[in-house]
Amino acid sequence: MTKTSNWSDDYWLLLLQLYLRKPVGVKPMYSRALVDLSLELHIHPKELFHKECQIATLQTPRIERIWERYANNPRRLKRAVSLLRQMAGYGNAELFYDGVEVNESFEKDFKPVEPGSPWTPVALVMVLDLYFRLTPNTMVTETPEVQELARLLKVKAVDVVEVMDIYQRLDPYLNRRDVMFNSLLGPCSDVWRRYGNSDMDRLAAYARELKDFFE
Repeated sequence: MTKTSNWSDDYWLLLLQLYLRKPVGVKPMYSRALVDLSLELHIHPKELFHKECQIATLQTPRIERIWERYANNPRRLKRAVSLLRQMAGYGNAELFYDGVEVNESFEKDFKPVEPGSPWTPVALVMVLDLYFRLTPNTMVTETPEVQELARLLKVKAVDVVEVMDIYQRLDPYLNRRDVMFNSLLGPCSDVWRRYGNSDMDRLAAYARELKDFFE
């Protein structure tokens, strides 16, 4: 795996603090806490997950030294992390990146598709995964799987059905030609282009990983 240019050795402290959070151990790749840290550092969750695994195995002498100094002294670790977060501009994206062009990529997947919307691209991915496991006549609010997903995403079942209705119009196999005006059409189209024609097993695996983020 190529080394991310955003990584700083200081970040081991942030990652160690997360690792030691109960239950102690490697946190799932798309757990809420790991994603929040990845958004803060602009480092993909996959990168942080692999570095968590390095902590778990004490893979390098540097990690061993950090572990020996902080793992059994949570107060010392908390102070070190607090000092790191108090660094000029740290934790204040607008200040820290003032005048710098930030090339966001994965970050956009976890942000609302428009201000005030309950939908993010990753939530639309979850609906797309269910879409491929249902038939059109079961894409209704009464279907248990639809209700379960709605609870997970913290939206209404009718909202999930609305997104599925958009996917039906994007599905070339259904050949629906009726015109739709919906602000979610663009975001759903983007998700369809990225995942609608991909391997369904890979999509399902990704959706299973993302489930940790919503739970």
